[in-house]
Amino acid sequence: MPAIADVITALQARFPRVTPRASADLPAINVPAADAVALLRCLRDEHGFDHLADLTAIDWAAGASPRFTVVWHVFSHATHDYLRVAADCASDTEPEMPTVTGLWPAANWHERETYDLLGVTFTGHPDLRRILMWDGYAHHPLRKEFPLAGVETELWDADVGSVVNTKVIAAPMAGGPFTATPGGLNMGTSEPRAKDESWNEAAAKPRD
Repeated sequence: MPAIADVITALQARFPRVTPRASADLPAINVPAADAVALLRCLRDEHGFDHLADLTAIDWAAGASPRFTVVWHVFSHATHDYLRVAADCASDTEPEMPTVTGLWPAANWHERETYDLLGVTFTGHPDLRRILMWDGYAHHPLRKEFPLAGVETELWDADVGSVVNTKVIAAPMAGGPFTATPGGLNMGTSEPRAKDESWNEAAAKPRD
């Protein structure tokens, strides 16, 4: 099997708009959203990247354009190579990306989680609905504008609300925020560590 550098060169020859992506750990490339599925299929079928290790998105914050970037991490069991593939969403207000559930069935839940927490719609997904928050929840908790402590909101079930007589209330950061450092493939060194800005009855909430 060719080295990862040769794979990237082959991809650039076939998909001329592919560009290198700055990365502190894994080899990475940028691809236009229109070419993303075809490129990922090429990686799976022609270069042995048979495993979708992760799928997520980045919110670069309001005012950035493009604001949202979808990221796939693919792995080859034959060569033990990882590759990070990133594609920007065309819209900053209604981000979307084609689904890759037809390539890797495991993308189903990854895409649902990304939709739930970041609000990226995956077109063509067979069952795109929230996976952590409840239907009707008005927010996407991993977007930059969402406060770390959460927001007060009504419970998902009126009957439950009538019994407990409360709402979902904002909570302490419970040890966070959490920051990570590049650790390559050593997950022990790259595991997020808490900065411990949590607050409770005994410790005042940090001021902005």
